[in-house]
Amino acid sequence: MARQSRRCEAFKVSEFMGRKLNPSLQGTRDPMFLTGMSFPPDWPVYSETLIKLSVYGVNDGHQQTRNFLGSSSFSVADLLQSKDQQLSLSLRTADDSATVGTVVVSQMKMGEIEDGEVDHFTTDMHQKCTLVYESSHGSVNDKDNGPIMNAVFKNAVCKVYRFQTVDSKWMLVREQMAECTLSFSVPKQLIALYIQEDTCRIQELKDLGELSPHWDNLRKDVISRYDQIIKEYQDTLVELEKLTGPSFKPSCSKGQKYLEFIPINLHTQRMRVTCPRKTDSFYDVVTVGAPAAHSQGFKNGGLQKLLSKYESEKKSYSTAYQCIYYPPEQTAKAREILRVVSQLQPHISALADQLLQTAQRSSSQRLRDVLKSLEDKTEQFVHALKDELVKSALLALHAARPGYVSKSQSSTPSSPAPAVADPHPSVAQEPHSICNNVDGSQTPPKESRASPVRSKSIPHHKEYDEEEWDRVWASVAKSLNCIIALVDKLQEQDNNNQESVPSHTLADVITSHSPDPPMTAAVWQDQLGILVQSLKDCVAEVAERARRSVSFVLLQEAVCSTAQGLQLQQRRDAVFSQALAALACGFVMRLYAGLEDKGFLRQLHAVGLVAQFESLLSTYSEEIGMLEDMEVGISDLHRVTFRITEAASEEAVSLQPTVSGRRDHYTVEVPLPHHAFQTLPDELREGKPLRVFPVLFNVGINEQQTIAERFGDISLQERINQKNFEILEGYYKSLTNTVSSECLPCFQTQTDIKELLDTLGQNVVTKKRKNVEILWLAGMICRRMNGIRFTSCKSAKDRTSMSVTLEQCSLLRDEHQLNKDYFVRALDCMRREGCRIENVQKNIKCRKYAFNMLQLMAFPKYYRPPEGTYGKVDS
Repeated sequence: MARQSRRCEAFKVSEFMGRKLNPSLQGTRDPMFLTGMSFPPDWPVYSETLIKLSVYGVNDGHQQTRNFLGSSSFSVADLLQSKDQQLSLSLRTADDSATVGTVVVSQMKMGEIEDGEVDHFTTDMHQKCTLVYESSHGSVNDKDNGPIMNAVFKNAVCKVYRFQTVDSKWMLVREQMAECTLSFSVPKQLIALYIQEDTCRIQELKDLGELSPHWDNLRKDVISRYDQIIKEYQDTLVELEKLTGPSFKPSCSKGQKYLEFIPINLHTQRMRVTCPRKTDSFYDVVTVGAPAAHSQGFKNGGLQKLLSKYESEKKSYSTAYQCIYYPPEQTAKAREILRVVSQLQPHISALADQLLQTAQRSSSQRLRDVLKSLEDKTEQFVHALKDELVKSALLALHAARPGYVSKSQSSTPSSPAPAVADPHPSVAQEPHSICNNVDGSQTPPKESRASPVRSKSIPHHKEYDEEEWDRVWASVAKSLNCIIALVDKLQEQDNNNQESVPSHTLADVITSHSPDPPMTAAVWQDQLGILVQSLKDCVAEVAERARRSVSFVLLQEAVCSTAQGLQLQQRRDAVFSQALAALACGFVMRLYAGLEDKGFLRQLHAVGLVAQFESLLSTYSEEIGMLEDMEVGISDLHRVTFRITEAASEEAVSLQPTVSGRRDHYTVEVPLPHHAFQTLPDELREGKPLRVFPVLFNVGINEQQTIAERFGDISLQERINQKNFEILEGYYKSLTNTVSSECLPCFQTQTDIKELLDTLGQNVVTKKRKNVEILWLAGMICRRMNGIRFTSCKSAKDRTSMSVTLEQCSLLRDEHQLNKDYFVRALDCMRREGCRIENVQKNIKCRKYAFNMLQLMAFPKYYRPPEGTYGKVDS
């Protein structure tokens, strides 16, 4: 420790064994100063090592001008051999002609606070809140910097403070801020998945086969637009692969086009609190700029407004292009059907082959297990395809074939033919407008129950049989029932005491029937092989027809979208990429912190986690568009699930999370080292999908919000808060119905979560300007429910820093008995010398928050930084 008794504006300790240290305390006006220095682990320090302390007065912190005050030297042996391991040194001028002050140097061991051995520090300090340590090595506490953490979190900055409690004891508070490798790795994986999905979409459109000239030209236009998007995404990926250096995007780069998928200023921050004779506590938060498409601008609003406008315009475009208008829920269903078919078809085929192999080994129980799995997957497949959307889409696709003829045309040649069939009963055409084109002689006989109807048997130039699809998908269930009956017959012959097969749910789907029993085992195996192949053929045929039908639905959506719709998709892709990178970062940090918490792990697999995003954006000017982008991006995170896997090794590259899936659903796999993975509950080790419930609460606090509240419109903020309160309340009900209260963390403040929720609900509906209590309550509820905390503003640099430091000091006051008389001092200390001012420095190369005095007058009281830490800067 070094304490200077001379009054001056600020001081800086430097010249340490010929190397620079930067534990600067700028803007301080107290006559006494306390700072700390650490020895980096790679510096050899011996008893004979000499240490020189130089003290400077900083004249202008912004210009970094200073004047030398004095210096003093001592050896490590002098300090260790001194009384109470404390030295009092005189500061001498450069020419050694005068004494200009006194420096007191004390030794401090980082672990001694746990034994309550630091009370002697209170004597001369006049109870100041102090920064005692800072480092960019992040090596103070190995719990926060183990191999798992270091694989994902990089370039840590650490600050340690000593604060006094109400009982005149001292707590040690450690801040650590780190970058996250997921800032770039998740967006790069997502872009690659976007390219893969759009490439598949092009192939699906080509696989639709021959279409009428009208539809063929529309298809070519859509493919051309997809090609353009793919090219842009490929170029972006190439540029991102070139990047090296820090693992975050600074706020000054938020408008750069090639970085639009990267979250702004994504950092993790952990506060660890050590009190005498108490277990350490820690509090995490992820800070990130609001997920928004800055490179595309906000002149016309953000995603929420643009999507609403786009949906209304789609209806008019559908009329112009002779398309069916599919509302968002129908197109979402089409994508879900496409996903289910793509997943289940290969699974069913593999299980069918496995069933055949198991039958040849004569393993009765194993045969029954495989059959049950095959039945479950096939049932899911059949029920997915029973949807009326698939049937109506097949009719619409048939109407788009060249030479399409309807009944009305065949009976009345002069009447015009409709372009397509409409799948919605509310706008259905006359029953005779689309007709059968398969005559009775072409209908498969009943006895060919397991044979699929091939697509070549559906002539394009004849009337289409509307019941054809029902017969096709029903053949899948019939094939499976034949297999079930055959297996039952075999087991009945092998063992008359075999339990009868329980009733099958597929019997509710179709009319069941039984095949003729086999005469011998050889005949039985031959028949099983035929039936298994028949099932696979039926599934393949049905899957192909379903793909074509829903692909035609998505073609019509793309046609109605025009260029604007695909631009909106690009905007949504970029915003979602930023949001997912932040969520993955927060999930990984929360998982690592809770690996030894059995209650948390049970909650994780039984219910999932709430991810609470706090936003400080205003509802005025461009920030309205940012908030509209953020709302959609956060809402889209409900399409994400997580899985925990075992890492191939403990190397950093093997511990990086990976992303898979399509736009309608993504899975993030989080690998853990073998020793950590083996301690997990069975549900997690078996790969159970883990849900996250994203919620967003916004309260603007700056001068633009003052204008919005007095002269503008804050309905967007009110609607967001009300909607997400309902989601949070629903999560709480699910949580309390599923896990016991013992799974949740304990807090000193005894306020019940239900009571906090009731208070939050009242605040959400209360008309109150800049009601930041909404944010405080949402944050407290999130922490009490083991949730993941996020804090955002435009760049996660200025307003975010005020919020994070306020929450940290509030936690110290409420949970660790920080002396309330020193609450503001602690707050100013963190804002002046803590991790958040380092974040500002990393982003704009200047240690100034981007506020001016006029802006701060509009801020709520506790969101104002200390004098000397703000000014006009480029942010």
